[in-house]
Amino acid sequence: MEKQLPNIDFTNFQTVSSLFVTLTGIIFVRYLVVSGLYHLVFFEFLKKAFQNRFLHKKTVKKSQLQKEIFWSFISGLIFAATGLLIYFMYTNGFTAIYTNFSTSSFLYIPLSIFIFLFIQDTYYYWFHRWMHLPKVYKYMHLIHHKSVHTSVLTSFSFHPLETIFQAAFLPIVIVILPMHTYAFLCVLLTMTISATINHAGVEIYPSGRFGKWFQKWFIGATHHDNHHIKFNYNYGLYFTFWDRLMKTEFEK
Repeated sequence: MEKQLPNIDFTNFQTVSSLFVTLTGIIFVRYLVVSGLYHLVFFEFLKKAFQNRFLHKKTVKKSQLQKEIFWSFISGLIFAATGLLIYFMYTNGFTAIYTNFSTSSFLYIPLSIFIFLFIQDTYYYWFHRWMHLPKVYKYMHLIHHKSVHTSVLTSFSFHPLETIFQAAFLPIVIVILPMHTYAFLCVLLTMTISATINHAGVEIYPSGRFGKWFQKWFIGATHHDNHHIKFNYNYGLYFTFWDRLMKTEFEK
């Protein structure tokens, strides 16, 4: 028997408002907690061990951090609205999300996570390149790139239009791609952690032979940091596949 989330009366303004505030709090607090813990671990506790892996010598200005928190909060509001839409779609049977493990093979759960991330990576790569067109850039992507030297708080710092385009992917893909609820929660957590890793300004991925192979295919802090500095390279989100295929990877 599949467990169903309680139906919400979406015609009741007070109920919808309360759920919206709750979702905003969860999303924004999760973002601050993940970013804060990441900063504490690698910039405070393990600073000496990771000193040679820091990508920036200068300390990020307080004014930049304040702006990043502001734009991140706006992004949190938009993501919360998207969460409301997804909740409505799920409780009314409009999505392919399921809760019963017997619905599909157990092996399909990790496969569905990879499929989701690859589709999102593809969507973001081409959307990202489009945002770098001069006529689009100043209206959508400029705010994110004002953080040339990124921080753990840069990961959600977007113009509202960019956030809307990013968030729109979620309600679309869950209609098409069957996913267990745990798999869906996993990709949501992956999105937050990956964004933090890529913007933190410290390379945590392993070195050596395995590290070179890993960084060849997966995007980390160095790869995305080069995007903020070199601008017209490294558009991918999780994987280097599209950058390598389309010759947009910064080779150095």
